[in-house]
Amino acid sequence: MAKGSVRKKGKKWYARFYIEDESGRKVQKEFVGTESKSETEALLRKAIADYEEKKFVAKSENITVGMLLDLWVEEELKPGNLSNGTVMSYQGTVNRIKQHPIGNRKLKTVTADHLQAYIDFLSFGGTNPDGTTAKALSKGYLRLFSAVLQGAFRFAVFPKRLITFNPMQYVVWRGKKEEYELFSYEDGETTSTPTLSYDQYQRLEDFLKKKNNPALLPIQIAYYTGLRIGEVCGLTWQDINLEEQYLTVRRSMRYNGARHKTEIGATKRKKIRTVDFCDTLAAILKTAKAEQHKNRFRYGELYSLNYYLEVKEKDRTYYEVYSLPRAEEVPEGYKELSFVCLRPDGAFEAPSTVGIMCRTARKKLEGLEDFHFHMLRHTYTSNLLSNGAAPKDVQELLGHTDVSTTMNIYAHATREAKRTSARLLDKVIGGA
Repeated sequence: MAKGSVRKKGKKWYARFYIEDESGRKVQKEFVGTESKSETEALLRKAIADYEEKKFVAKSENITVGMLLDLWVEEELKPGNLSNGTVMSYQGTVNRIKQHPIGNRKLKTVTADHLQAYIDFLSFGGTNPDGTTAKALSKGYLRLFSAVLQGAFRFAVFPKRLITFNPMQYVVWRGKKEEYELFSYEDGETTSTPTLSYDQYQRLEDFLKKKNNPALLPIQIAYYTGLRIGEVCGLTWQDINLEEQYLTVRRSMRYNGARHKTEIGATKRKKIRTVDFCDTLAAILKTAKAEQHKNRFRYGELYSLNYYLEVKEKDRTYYEVYSLPRAEEVPEGYKELSFVCLRPDGAFEAPSTVGIMCRTARKKLEGLEDFHFHMLRHTYTSNLLSNGAAPKDVQELLGHTDVSTTMNIYAHATREAKRTSARLLDKVIGGA
């Protein structure tokens, strides 16, 4: 008789046992149970009994969309070849889908109409089950939700054979139609990407200096290099050449909500890039390095050192980040990293804590009510383009895959820049 077992992953119990595939080989079959161990064991016994009697695994009549998503994550998403960052994004999306009533719907009852209604809800916004208002999602987020549902329902058809066809294939995006104001007399200004003026940046810098807040250095680096928040926090001193004034972006730091770990991994485009920086940032970095050296003596044995640990799970490799006091014995497998952005006690500065400081600043500083860290990247790009930098060079500095991405997002002219460009024709006529 087939033997099986149950194990708990997160809040759910999973059941597994071995069966023979078409070629006679023993393969492990695993399926999602419930939050109850005894209920999952009962489902396992029924599955084994069905297999012994009919030589195929019974399809659970009670499986929900949420259970399907969990199964898809464990059996297809995690063992796949997508980057850890993409897997993390998909897992976060799965959790959000499961919070909606569609996550509790029985898989066998789901129709294309149900899924279309859900995608429309995400596209246009509406009222959540708890009565709160849900805003319409951006196209980027919609792509995430669509990709997850497409993948999970395709997986349900094959190889799981839980349903006979994929209802997601009939779902379309129905975005809002743009309204054209034919008789409006407002100025025809297009909405520009939000940026910081130099005065706003100086006020932000002064605010953080007064608080002696460790988020200051990440913000300064981002302002002068356009790095993303995870890329800034992932920088080590080995990545920075202070003599020739350039840095190399090799990795990104992020918090993996599914694993509850801070990790370092590849950058967004999985490409290493070099970014030159100015004298101002060179001076800032030299001062920071000297201050960190002093802090080692100030804190003594209480000063923290930072490490990464390589962990393998389901053919996927994670690099977890840890801070330990110098006096503490270093566990086996830990490898030291000399991060650039540190707290006074030597512990690494994580993207989450920098983000918290950004939210505090926009509450405290007038005129920065819409500030967020990524605005520094917008500002860096706008400053370069408006001062004559070649778009191709800016693209490479930002790490975009092609120059059209750079121009589509950032190459918006200010009102004054437009006036200057238009008046170039005066020079042409005057020189004729």
